[in-house]
Amino acid sequence: MVARTAPVHAPITQFSTRDNQLVIGPYTATELAARVGMTPFYAYDSGLIRQRVAALRDIMPPALHIHYAVKANPMPAVIQLLEELVDGLDVASAGEIRLALDSGVEPALVSFAGPGKSDSELAAAVSAGVVVNLESEGEMRRLAAQGERLGITPRVAVRVNPAFELKTSGMKMGGGPKPFGVDEERVPQMLSELSALGLSFQGFHIFAGSQNLKAEAIIEAQNLSLELATRLAEGLPVAPSWVNIGGGLGIPYFPGERPLDLDPIAANLERLCEAARRQLQGAHLVMELGRYLVAEAGVYIAEVVDRKHSRGDTYLITNGGLHHHLAASGNFGQVIRKNYPVCIGNRIDFPEQEQVNIVGPLCTPLDILADKVTLPRADVGDLVVVFQSGAYGYSASPHGFLSHPPPGQVLV
Repeated sequence: MVARTAPVHAPITQFSTRDNQLVIGPYTATELAARVGMTPFYAYDSGLIRQRVAALRDIMPPALHIHYAVKANPMPAVIQLLEELVDGLDVASAGEIRLALDSGVEPALVSFAGPGKSDSELAAAVSAGVVVNLESEGEMRRLAAQGERLGITPRVAVRVNPAFELKTSGMKMGGGPKPFGVDEERVPQMLSELSALGLSFQGFHIFAGSQNLKAEAIIEAQNLSLELATRLAEGLPVAPSWVNIGGGLGIPYFPGERPLDLDPIAANLERLCEAARRQLQGAHLVMELGRYLVAEAGVYIAEVVDRKHSRGDTYLITNGGLHHHLAASGNFGQVIRKNYPVCIGNRIDFPEQEQVNIVGPLCTPLDILADKVTLPRADVGDLVVVFQSGAYGYSASPHGFLSHPPPGQVLV
């Protein structure tokens, strides 16, 4: 009988080390903590973000447009950085519209998605000149009324809820009944009404799912998305200018997961970009990426404030936790809790190892940053680093829970 080894995290190779410490940007972990002036905090490495976008540009077809989904990390400095590197920004609220426009992006390169847009949000979008991804027939009519009231022709796309889904995705956004988008079978009638309302039609938004590590599943969904867009565009008086085929590119968070193989996806997108040009009168494809651009460039750093033993287990108690990093605690989308990769940032190669549980200061057993992990021996004052934290970390966490101070944020 062959013994099975437990799955391990994919190696963290994007960060270097110096003087037995993790290096983020030009700083060691302790240098960065001193510069920020507090713990806990999030840090995002601008060089790694630039490298990620450059690597995508190198492998993807030149005709493919890459957008950044602001919801992944809406820190203004991060948006400002990415606005210079990508072809457009995708937002999900009036607040994100303001953040996007503050970066200096052209309004026409901003698209606004999300169910339940209020009349005030629709008015703000029309006034700003951003593209509104319509999520329902009712939203379309309310938007047309706002355009008439303001004397501005709204720029719109139709978000389609496809009959297919992105298989093996961490979060399914299409297929079956969904609050997102218009069921594909309802779209033709909606397009007829859209023309009568005098809206300026720009394209389709087809987002089937996210956080996928299976290239074959992503390729299948992208193929089906273009087929669907081509079918819906038949007979339209105005061809779509673009088709947003969503993102879906995942990153490895948990033991056993491995980085996504981009080569077959890029090769298939080369074919799809040419097909879109031919079949949709020059329309271009948009790939909307959030976590893939920023997640691996970010870390969350908390400080050990106590070390204790309880019935054979060792606990490192930090000044950070689920109120700052809900996803790492396992309470943001996980059914069975799994650890993010972690390290002791100022003791990378310390020879003495131990198994520990890393928890936060909150009065709940849910406040876990790492469970039964083997790390260099740490003590009060040492720095716990949670990797893969550049997306859906700071802004997706309940900072007000138990009234502890919020974490800091820095782009380096």
